Amino acid sequence: MPDNNRIHDQIILGSGPAGYTAAIYTARSNCCPLLISGHQPGGQLTGTTLVENFPGFPEGIDGPDLMERMRRQAERFGTIMVETLVTRVELDASPFRIWAEDRLFRCRSLIICTGASPRLLGLPKEKELFGRGVSICATCDAFFYRGKEVVVVGGGDTALEDAFLLSRFATRVTVVHRRDELRAGPLLRERAMANDKIAFRWDSVITAIHGDPAKGVTGVQLKNLKTGAEDHLPCDGIFIAIGHIPNTSLFKNQLEMDDWGYLTTRNGTETSVCGVFAAGDVQDPFFRQAITAAGSGCMAAMQSQRYLECLEDAECLQCG
Repeated sequence: MPDNNRIHDQIILGSGPAGYTAAIYTARSNCCPLLISGHQPGGQLTGTTLVENFPGFPEGIDGPDLMERMRRQAERFGTIMVETLVTRVELDASPFRIWAEDRLFRCRSLIICTGASPRLLGLPKEKELFGRGVSICATCDAFFYRGKEVVVVGGGDTALEDAFLLSRFATRVTVVHRRDELRAGPLLRERAMANDKIAFRWDSVITAIHGDPAKGVTGVQLKNLKTGAEDHLPCDGIFIAIGHIPNTSLFKNQLEMDDWGYLTTRNGTETSVCGVFAAGDVQDPFFRQAITAAGSGCMAAMQSQRYLECLEDAECLQCG
């Protein structure tokens, strides 16, 4: 049980690949970090079935199993786990203060790994069929759709990049976009239009997802926003590419963010407040992979440790 009066060397917020990796590295440095798991212990991978692109698992591994293994590894080296949700932070002075429900935690260094939440369509069956035909990651799941027909929802760069990747495996990729013009860059638009495996449904939205957990996705219902006409489009998978929402509301007006709300970092994982570090999807709007999140969690842990060592050196100029 954590001591609320203690000033921890390091507190880690979030328990996905970035958070657990940061915990493993900090714990092995004899810092005995405290990790506050957040609303979804294990992060987005707990909602994923088979993960085949994480190194070290040639046969693949279920997302929840991978996260449980990371958790056990972090605990083995002494990480203190607290399963609760952080409601407020104050980062204006050290020690930093973190409130979780009615408890106050304090630390000399903070590692933020709160991730990002995918924007979803909000349709019935969407979450029920997540990992069973509904996906938010073409890089992760494209391989499973060899010889099948899929739908990509969105009209930006990510949607078209997903469509290109899927076209290497699927027999047909239909991009569903609510407007009559793509938001993606000119080069991506030209390439998409020239790809004979990519089709477009303009001015359209998905109003229903068809299928069940046993069979997976079998199709979608489309509605044309200009004419009101609806029709059924058979498909084997739906890739939602309408963006992510970084989980950074706690840090508004305390840490620098970009225009999309992602924490901005320099020199790897350093935020705008000395002693506060960020890793994983909370500061990465581009890659959003388990392996890159884990790598940045390692970086944050090492930079946090160097920061703590620097505090003991009166001549250290790390924070200017």
